[in-house]
Amino acid sequence: MADGSWWNGARRWMRSGETGRARELRLGLALGGGFARGIAHVGVLRVFERARLPIHFIAGISAGSIVASAFASGSSSAQIEQVARHMRFSDIARWQLSRHGLAGSDPMAAFLAKLLKVSEFEKMVIPLAVVASDLTSGAPAVFRDHGDVVLPIRASCSYPGLFHPVRFRDHCLVDGMVSMDVPAAPLRRMGATHVVSVALPTPTESVDPQNMLSVISRSFQLMAERTESHWRRYSNVVIRPEVHDVGWDSFESAGRLIEAGERAAQAVLPQIRRWFANEDGEAVA
Repeated sequence: MADGSWWNGARRWMRSGETGRARELRLGLALGGGFARGIAHVGVLRVFERARLPIHFIAGISAGSIVASAFASGSSSAQIEQVARHMRFSDIARWQLSRHGLAGSDPMAAFLAKLLKVSEFEKMVIPLAVVASDLTSGAPAVFRDHGDVVLPIRASCSYPGLFHPVRFRDHCLVDGMVSMDVPAAPLRRMGATHVVSVALPTPTESVDPQNMLSVISRSFQLMAERTESHWRRYSNVVIRPEVHDVGWDSFESAGRLIEAGERAAQAVLPQIRRWFANEDGEAVA
């Protein structure tokens, strides 16, 4: 029968009712931090686009919040890549030595205005969450649903010691990685039934006790190792692009980073495809 696929779909719908809809697969993509190495997220998105895999929710921390917000706003991976390949530290920061840090993130506002197609959570094409860390309450600050997205991104990228903290009402916000290395848990609260987490390995470098940023970076590495089990429990699949030998500020390595993200995502693609298999065992194209 020519319309057999239609009948199979109708039969599943009749059997499912509300219970079936509640079980409908909803995919969430969690993008972790990594400064310049966050460009690898673009390669992951490229694989999802090519495989036509739907992303129902997306969340980001630090560098991942920039890529997640751009994609959620309607930018394609190719459009994000075009910006990433020309991105430099001066696009998102201005050296401004003070007791708060070494650099301000004010230039990021103009950079995001060119990258994002919309700048409010409620206008995003894909529901988005951006996670910063609230030093006032000592907890993650999860921004979603409504309001401006630029300030949360700036806060999520405010690496302690390097960037000045961002003030939001009576709260002091810094890099989301302080409280949550990969934002898998917020995606579950948004309704994701399956979560793909992208974690970027930290550079393999020895600590220099005379260098403040080296000490802070090593402290983050140790903290991430201790908290990894927390975000992993909310993740169905973890993608780890091989970028451990790329420096935190190596924006000139954009092409290599994107390729690493693409290879890592391609490796787990068969597993993700199986989630979308229909009752007849046919996976999505």
